[in-house]
Amino acid sequence: MAIEINAVKRDAKGTGASRRLRHAGSVPGVVYGGGKDAYPLEINAKELFLQFRHEAFHASVLTLIVEGKKESVLLRDFQMHPVRNTIQHVDFQRVSATEKIHVKVPFHFTNADAAPGVKLGGGIVAHVLTEADVSCLAKDLPEFIEVDVAALEIGQSIHLSQIKLPKGVEFVQLAHGDDAAVASIAKTRGSVADAAAETPAA
Repeated sequence: MAIEINAVKRDAKGTGASRRLRHAGSVPGVVYGGGKDAYPLEINAKELFLQFRHEAFHASVLTLIVEGKKESVLLRDFQMHPVRNTIQHVDFQRVSATEKIHVKVPFHFTNADAAPGVKLGGGIVAHVLTEADVSCLAKDLPEFIEVDVAALEIGQSIHLSQIKLPKGVEFVQLAHGDDAAVASIAKTRGSVADAAAETPAA
């Protein structure tokens, strides 16, 4: 999913200038990194918010178009209005085709209904992590990582080391020796497993 953001350079800086931009329907921002100078931007607020709602906008290499020139960037930071839920400011970082990037990528959980711990044991899938930091080249960055929980029994967990990643992608935590749990099957009150345990033997 290719996502493009149209922006223009802005000259005015400071809190007052940013406030005027927002009142005029634009969002102030900045682009930096990649061995080039940083400079301030302004982006149409409605266009940005439409893209911002998509999960992929937060975990993909984006194409920033400024005055006809395209650059590959990542969304690195943003500020939201505490009441209005509008975007107040965005930071974009340029990415290189030859240098690895660190990005938080969301997990998509599949086959929960087929897991024995859910289907037979009456348990529920507990999402211990909803995203993880990955390291890869920009071209290899996945929009999401699938976590198949089909084999889990009650009380079992799936860890980072058990998740299949696309070629060229690795979990940063795992590279540092932290094989964290991603999901588990938890008991619920009145589950089949509980009922079986409480039933006296004949």
